[in-house]
Formats: sequence, structure tokens, C-alpha cells
Amino acid sequence: MKIEQDCVAMIEYVLKNEHGEQIDASNGSPLAYLHGHQNLIQGLEESLLGKQVGDEFTTTVPAEKAYGPRAEELVQTVPSNMFQGVDSLEIGMRFEAQSDQGMHSVEVTNIEDDQITVDGNHPLAGMDLTFEVKVVDIRAATEDELDHGHAHGEGGVQH
Repeated sequence: MKIEQDCVAMIEYVLKNEHGEQIDASNGSPLAYLHGHQNLIQGLEESLLGKQVGDEFTTTVPAEKAYGPRAEELVQTVPSNMFQGVDSLEIGMRFEAQSDQGMHSVEVTNIEDDQITVDGNHPLAGMDLTFEVKVVDIRAATEDELDHGHAHGEGGVQH
């Protein structure tokens, strides 16, 4: 069986940034995903199409097909009183923020007096990402998985 639309594939992976530094890895716990349902970044999913169990490959996904380019308009400086109820703010803290487009995650990147700079970009935005991948299993998706749009069970969403 080959990876195609509406199948569940399980992969082992190592993710590295453009400097070759490891960012993430499956570490013996394969990731299950439903192919063709945007469960992975676009470039990785495209690279997996047609692969079979046992296939091992390395692919570099450009930022445009990963988490997109950095958007400087997502970096804002706001008054510290926007963080009511937070005892102490530190650089690197993440918060859920409400905007006109709904909820999104922001990271505190600078604190200067009572002005807080937050960045709403994904932490990997603007980066080309290299994946070392091994396909460990492929199976047909269940009706529930197709209805829900993601893999269930081992390596997928636990219900």
C-alpha cells in the first residue's frame, strides 16, 4: 500500500532547522496522520505522497510550505495592563489572545517598563525545515477518522 488520500500513515521523524539543529523528533513514538486532511504541514505531506512502508528519506520544506513567512504585523507592543491577573511576565511566556480573526497564541518577546512586545507568529515561521522520515505503517482510514478529519488510536488522537 502507498500513502494516498484518506489513508492513515505512521511515521518516525527527526525535525531540524536550517542550521542542522534538532527541533523535534518522534523518539520511538510514531506519529499517525490522515493523509490529505492538512494534519501535517503542506510540504511534508506532499513529500509523503506515494511512499511505502520502510521508505526512508530526507526532505527540506521551504518556509512557504511549512509555517509560512514571518509576518511583522503579528508583532505588537501592548501595555502591561493587558495582562491583568498575571503576577510576573517573563520573555518566552505564551498566551492565548483574542483578535478579530479569533484566538491565537502569542509569545512575549520583550519587556520594557510597562510596554510588552508579543509575537503572534508560529515559532517556526520563516524557517526552512528539514525532516528525516521513515514510513512505519500505512492503513485505510476508518469512517470515524474520515468524519473527524484526523487519525485515531496509537500515534493519533486518543478518544
